[in-house]
Amino acid sequence: MEKLDLKDRKILYHLDLNSRQSYSQLGKKVGLYKEIVNYRIKRLQEKGIIVRFNTLIDTLKLGYTCMRFYFNYQYITPEIKKEIIDHFVNFKHTQMVASPEGSFELCIFMMAKNVSEIHSFWQKTLSSYRDYFAKQVIAPFIGENIYSKSFLIDEKDDRSNLIVRRGGDIIEYDDLDFQILQLLAQDSRIPTLDIAKKLNLTTITITKRIKRLIELGAILRFHITINWELIGYKWFKVDINLKDYNKIHQIINYLEINPHLSYIDKTFGYADLELELIVKNVNQLNEIIEDISSKFPKMIRSYTYFSVAKSHKWVDIPE
Repeated sequence: MEKLDLKDRKILYHLDLNSRQSYSQLGKKVGLYKEIVNYRIKRLQEKGIIVRFNTLIDTLKLGYTCMRFYFNYQYITPEIKKEIIDHFVNFKHTQMVASPEGSFELCIFMMAKNVSEIHSFWQKTLSSYRDYFAKQVIAPFIGENIYSKSFLIDEKDDRSNLIVRRGGDIIEYDDLDFQILQLLAQDSRIPTLDIAKKLNLTTITITKRIKRLIELGAILRFHITINWELIGYKWFKVDINLKDYNKIHQIINYLEINPHLSYIDKTFGYADLELELIVKNVNQLNEIIEDISSKFPKMIRSYTYFSVAKSHKWVDIPE
């Protein structure tokens, strides 16, 4: 585990809020010269802590339908498991395939503009592999609240002003917008000039397009992917079912002050409340659950959680 000082943690925090900002801007926020910021970022990349600079894109606003699938296996062999994983990885509309540890053994995230394509693929999946699924859960994904990683810094941030919300009305965009989004998804720090050269356009056109995509909410945030385990943290997905659903907004308001809350996913058909938290270990996760139970007695009817043991596929925007 890498032990980071406060300056490094602040760099990660501010890059996660805006990874496209200049090193000069970042230096003013963390109290370092831009040359030192540049050196520290390169060191964080070399150590594998910063995995990549990427862009958080609201694919729901682009007209995609998103579905999550969770499975537990039965009658499985290593060969069949690999075959099933490859089956999902090779589907063009799969965004994410992962092998969790915890309440599920396989997690899939698909998105497509034509949901019938997902349905057709799902029928083929059942025809070939249904006997190997002891449990299957399907949860349509309709949005999420995204929170700052304020556990990284010693100061308290105003999380209510930093919440980013995914989902909403579909926007109008064209092929050029989509090409810009694809380039930014791969590298949020790609210079505007490089985008212009790749698309044979002027930097003024690209700048205006990016600004418009931000204003429309297609670009939610320029951020970074962090290898949490290298710095002593672990990502968990927590699914909670409540005794009294009418209390959900009170519970959410209480949860939002917790610096370890990273996402609240909006789905239906599976859990009442789907949380993503970044904590030091399972004990800290259980302490958060117990704290909710203490604050809202007898409100949690049941809960499960899992973390990702191995990722097999991740793309920002599927075909």
